[in-house]
Amino acid sequence: MTRNEFDALVARLERAQQQNPAAYRRRVLLLAFAGYAYLGAVLLALFALLVLAALSVLFLKALAVKLIIPLAAFIWLVLRAVWVKFDAPPGIPLRRSEVPQLYAMLDRLSARLRAPRFHHVLLVDEMNAAVVQLPRLGPFGGHRNYLLLGLPLMQSLTTRQFEAVLAHEFGHLAGGHARVGNWIYRLRMSWQRLGHALRHSSGAGGVLFGPFLNRYLPYFEAYSFPLARANEYEADAVAARLVSPQAAAQALTNVEISARYFGSRFWAGVHAKANDLPQPSLTPYAQFGASLQRELDMASSSDWLQQALRQRTTSDNTHPALADRLRALGCEAEFALPAQGEGAEQLLGDAATRLAAQLDEGWREAVADAWQRRHAQAQQEQQRHGELCASESQGAELTVAEARELAALEETWGAGAARALERFRILRERAPHDVVTAYELGRRLLRIGDAGGVALIEEAMAAESDAVVPGCELLIEHFLAIGDEARARAAQERRLQQQGVLAAARAERETVRLSDAFIPHELEAAVRAGLREQLQALRGLRAAWLIRKQVRHLPERPCYVLGFTITPWWSWHSRKRGLAMQKRIVESVAFPGETFVLCAQGDNRRFASKLKRVRDSRLL
Repeated sequence: MTRNEFDALVARLERAQQQNPAAYRRRVLLLAFAGYAYLGAVLLALFALLVLAALSVLFLKALAVKLIIPLAAFIWLVLRAVWVKFDAPPGIPLRRSEVPQLYAMLDRLSARLRAPRFHHVLLVDEMNAAVVQLPRLGPFGGHRNYLLLGLPLMQSLTTRQFEAVLAHEFGHLAGGHARVGNWIYRLRMSWQRLGHALRHSSGAGGVLFGPFLNRYLPYFEAYSFPLARANEYEADAVAARLVSPQAAAQALTNVEISARYFGSRFWAGVHAKANDLPQPSLTPYAQFGASLQRELDMASSSDWLQQALRQRTTSDNTHPALADRLRALGCEAEFALPAQGEGAEQLLGDAATRLAAQLDEGWREAVADAWQRRHAQAQQEQQRHGELCASESQGAELTVAEARELAALEETWGAGAARALERFRILRERAPHDVVTAYELGRRLLRIGDAGGVALIEEAMAAESDAVVPGCELLIEHFLAIGDEARARAAQERRLQQQGVLAAARAERETVRLSDAFIPHELEAAVRAGLREQLQALRGLRAAWLIRKQVRHLPERPCYVLGFTITPWWSWHSRKRGLAMQKRIVESVAFPGETFVLCAQGDNRRFASKLKRVRDSRLL
């Protein structure tokens, strides 16, 4: 199902839900049970075959035993595939004895809603709270419930606002009149996890269930989409009823603005310190609450709020847009940060400092290597900026690439963003057809709200397919900021379409099969000579051929296939040696584009004839 087909189906189902909710719900339930019916029918058929094989022992004797053993083994593999084991979500366990105030709030909400308790409560490093259910019996139930609480989220909310967030999450588990909707909501998540595991499995589960799930899941997701979205509204209503509409609205507003600050300005400031500090010695999670209070100015929060309120509900996400959620609550947006020391993290009590330190320690360990690389890169950039400036001041004419590099470095290591923008304007006049310059200038113009950047981004996207997705994201943000929803939707549709093309192109290039069509590589003589020289330097490589796979998606990007041999025809082939040579080629040879490397011996020996038949394929 394409994205446009999914969107059209969701729109039709939303109308059906509004016109006849009961009939729509029955259709969703029937589709849900259809998934169970398929799984049950497959398993029942396999067990029936096993029983028949067992009964045939009376007639076929030893032959029947030979049938039973592989059939039983296959059934076991299928059962293991259906009962997929999912890893528990990462996080710091919050125990009742350590954070009694938090658990008192959870117990109170659980009792009021008659909702199941959470088996595990975890503290995470995200600006989010979420319920994760891991099925213990595949799609047949037996879930373990995890509640994930982000420390940055708790630092952004008052205790009452945070209680509204918890009530929303409990709302997804509650019984009562919302029981069916909640069950569908959770089943949707279970099918998504199971489908992802089975569709990417090459075992018995993938063989039996993969093709079915490839067709079933998109339709189930589409049919259950309106119900899942309605469930979000229902969970918001639960928060309003148990706490208050105002607290729920404040929580939604706070999260929207704080998340934008957290994801952009806060982390940008943290990562910028890698320019000067060789080691990540910071404590971002311990400091986030104070940074939010100190750095989030009214102008930024107002701009971000207006941008959020202009966004519209789409089929990209079951969560409705902020404006629609506030409208359903009957409240206006209200941004009300907690005062210093009065955030919901106080529910963690004496453990708050230790837990923040644990998150900070985990962050430092996770980013240590990237931080050191960034620090080294910063030193190189500073040096390079000085070299280019010196060349320019001495009257040397920089190439277009050098001038573009200097303009980009100017922003961080020179006179700042304004001077960088000026340099890109000058370079645009000098090189009006340079795609990268058009994109970089357009990006900077949009950043300051200059609509002249739109045409430049469009120009870059038309010339280079790699620019389409990031370019559309820039345009979406710009159009939403100025309230042009129609153009924002058009850019969003283009982005989704291009993402689909890129995903199809990646899948097409992941494998090479004998049934694929191959054509000559058509590389220039100098490029062929360079490849040959690199391959000749690899000891043990006997022969090599290069061909090009015909692809449907993004054909302007060649997909090459390099086949090689290492063993003479009279000798026994070693798969281990073949894999070792494949790794050496991938690591040491610079190819002119995407290249699939394979050993044309052993299991792939039939590829040798394919390689040889293509004109001018022999390199070595």
